[in-house]
Amino acid sequence: MILNKETAIKTAELLLQIKAIKLEPQEPFTWASGWKSPIYCDNRIILSYPTIRNYIREQFARQIEDLYGKPDVIAGVATGAIGIGMLVAEYMNLPFVYVRPEAKGHGRKNQIEGRLEKGQNVVVIEDLISTGGSSINAVKALKEANVNIKGLLAIFTYGFDIATENFKEAKVDLHTLGNYEHLIETALKTNYINADEAETLKTWRQDPSKWNQ
Repeated sequence: MILNKETAIKTAELLLQIKAIKLEPQEPFTWASGWKSPIYCDNRIILSYPTIRNYIREQFARQIEDLYGKPDVIAGVATGAIGIGMLVAEYMNLPFVYVRPEAKGHGRKNQIEGRLEKGQNVVVIEDLISTGGSSINAVKALKEANVNIKGLLAIFTYGFDIATENFKEAKVDLHTLGNYEHLIETALKTNYINADEAETLKTWRQDPSKWNQ
């Protein structure tokens, strides 16, 4: 899923540095789903740090070209990936569109915002992969617009089995700059967490819906 271990480690370091990812095994967060979690990720914070957002966009661009060559369009998944997706498109000198969770209920009632033509090759940008539901929903909308989805790249993934299964079932090629394993490894090496906290984080990932109940 990751293409480069060095990039995964560097991405983890940067996300921890700016607190885009917070690890709190002793005081877990509550997700919108109701899950208790020792980790919280908000990659939109990246946009407030020019050096870091530039690093992320350049890694995306490099991996896109290595994997797929140069596509016709970059698509961002709303709302979290609109900003970083636009930066990638600008860096690669490509058109950009973004995909809403559902079509608007007024105006032109668009789900896809921006100019998109049938048969174009599209790479989708996402900020975070949990179950993969919102990402796959965006890919479905793009496929209905009769474009070719080359693949989907995200900044970070929790690495849940359900996400792997969902992307496989949807036949979507998924790659990420960073992942959960390298995050925990990096956090432990930099003393962001201790060994006991690392074990807690690993246990959570095995069955997040039932953790800490």
